[in-house]
Amino acid sequence: MTGERWDFYAARFAREYAEGADLEGEARFVDVIAGRGSRVLDAGCGTGRTAAALHRMGHTALGVDRDARLVAIARDRYPGPLFLTSDLLALTPAVLHAAGAPAAFDVIVLAGNVMVYLAPGTERDVLRALSGLVVPNGAIVTGFHTDREYTVPALDADAAAVGLVADHRFATWHLAPWTPDADWAVTVLRRPE
Repeated sequence: MTGERWDFYAARFAREYAEGADLEGEARFVDVIAGRGSRVLDAGCGTGRTAAALHRMGHTALGVDRDARLVAIARDRYPGPLFLTSDLLALTPAVLHAAGAPAAFDVIVLAGNVMVYLAPGTERDVLRALSGLVVPNGAIVTGFHTDREYTVPALDADAAAVGLVADHRFATWHLAPWTPDADWAVTVLRRPE
């Protein structure tokens, strides 16, 4: 993310943070499906709001984003959770261990359109890399607008290709029932045992 797009993103969340807006819907969703004290990776964490909320809820949360400027905002704004600058494709157990983070996670969340902001054509590779970091029977949760180039059927195909099983799908982070014409898709994928 660069230029005006980055400025808009950072300014939007700075404004919402300052106004006290509810920035924890995704974290509440993850908290419901995670066991107490779970290890959670906020992949593509941006300014850190989801990782921070999960940390406050008692989880071991790690936020990772490839944009060092966003990670700097997260570290400044939310002391507590660990934040790491890394491309999702570069995350390995060794990299995580070297950073003092867990090498495997109970839940990995890609909130806020992360899947549709990935470099086109890398979505399957990212899911493959992340599926190697989630424990057996662990969850990978994605949420994105359905009006983008990357589609729900593409997610389903990519997930199946890397051995992930679709567990649940909703139209919002607040559990609205999924319909094919929904403008948002929240999907819970599982790594089979």
